[in-house]
Amino acid sequence: MLSTEIHHVAIICSDYQTSKQFYVEVLGFEIVRETYRASRDSYKLDLKVGSGTQIELFSFPNPPPRVDRPEACGLRHLAFAVADLDNSVAELQAKGVDLEPVRLDELTGKRFTFFQDPDGLPIELYEREA
Repeated sequence: MLSTEIHHVAIICSDYQTSKQFYVEVLGFEIVRETYRASRDSYKLDLKVGSGTQIELFSFPNPPPRVDRPEACGLRHLAFAVADLDNSVAELQAKGVDLEPVRLDELTGKRFTFFQDPDGLPIELYEREA
């Protein structure tokens, strides 16, 4: 494999405006480009994550629901590294986000927690190396 980084992660949402508000206003990702494709009745929102990675947020009419079993094949969750987990948790809680209790990764000794996007996609905050 030649790549050493992730270029983007694509997410299909059920309610474009709700998900756009969540990823931009709650999580704070910067909009790179927003495109409406009339032929598909679909939006594509490119969001900047860090220095080079993007989230592509898509809307499509009547998408099927997400598989809700955590051990189903496919993407299990999306994880973001944060410098200060306590601060990030407090910031999200102040914006009304419900987070799980902080846990300790027994393999790395780092702390982490989970919450969900508007469609139930699990999102992890993982404490960055000091």
